[in-house]
Amino acid sequence: MPVLHNLVSNKELKARMLAETEPRTTVSFYKYFHIADPKAFRDALYQGLTGLNVFGRVYVAHEGINAQISVPASLYEKMKSFLYGFDAALNNLRMNVALDDDGKSFWVLRLKVRDRIVADGIEDPTFDASNVGSYLKAADVNAMLDDPDAVFVDMRNHYEYEVGHFDNAMEVPADTFRDQLPMAIDMLQDQKDKKIVMYCTGGIRCEKASAWMRHNGFEDVYHIEGGIIEYARRAREQGLPVRFKGKNFVFDERMGERISDDVLSHCHQCGASCDTHVNCVNDGCHLLFIQCPACAVKYENCCSPLCQEEAKLSPEEQRARRAGRENGNKVFNKSRGLLNMTIPAPFKE
Repeated sequence: MPVLHNLVSNKELKARMLAETEPRTTVSFYKYFHIADPKAFRDALYQGLTGLNVFGRVYVAHEGINAQISVPASLYEKMKSFLYGFDAALNNLRMNVALDDDGKSFWVLRLKVRDRIVADGIEDPTFDASNVGSYLKAADVNAMLDDPDAVFVDMRNHYEYEVGHFDNAMEVPADTFRDQLPMAIDMLQDQKDKKIVMYCTGGIRCEKASAWMRHNGFEDVYHIEGGIIEYARRAREQGLPVRFKGKNFVFDERMGERISDDVLSHCHQCGASCDTHVNCVNDGCHLLFIQCPACAVKYENCCSPLCQEEAKLSPEEQRARRAGRENGNKVFNKSRGLLNMTIPAPFKE
């Protein structure tokens, strides 16, 4: 029986990827459709993608598939043909090709079965995820941005919104999509007569969110086809103004695709203009936050003096500290001062 998971260390896999000479294409895709046996679907898909030297992150559930992958450029068309023929529901699947791509986004293929391809927290058995809002293409988006009766709603997390968004788009200030859904309903109750335009990175969250809005009595609901990635690509191809400002946060090694030269956010440590997300290098933290080059030097790529101190300890001392403390939120939250955060918290006796 073929091996259906990775057996090589991450360190070695990353080194192999960095040593590759052929460029890679980074692409994301998703599709809501019923998968009767997600485990069998996953195993067959893993074999096919491994044979095409695909790296990335793929989730499979009864409700469909969600993927962010990279593939050698010479095998991109072959990979598309494989997916189109793998299942009838995937024929002519829309591919969101990365806009700002160095081909170094992934170094291993991780393909997992999950309960949902997007964790939404919805327990209502009457909810129909296929009853989605109307798609908007690039030209439609620009027209809606000038429509006083349209409300743009950003269905991404606060740290994504912070570095890039459409002008006047409503932020739904939550750390998770499952928290955003009920919050968006509450925030928009007095605007049910408006055109509600939802958007996200590649379309998967805003498509489900549009169905949730319709389920909760909103009638004039839209979502951007292919999300920010597809919008920016098509607008550029068609010579249209690209109205999204700043960076589009992405969930791979790049952590962002620059859409415009605007820098909308600030270093979480000193307040300087900056939109570079990093993870704290302290193994006991890995907090995601925004850090400017000067603070990267000052704090040695850490989020706080506490982490800076801990990162210099021996591996044994670090493990001893981590063993006695609770894990906190791994994303910087503006409601707390970064340098006063309890991540990592002092270990408990």
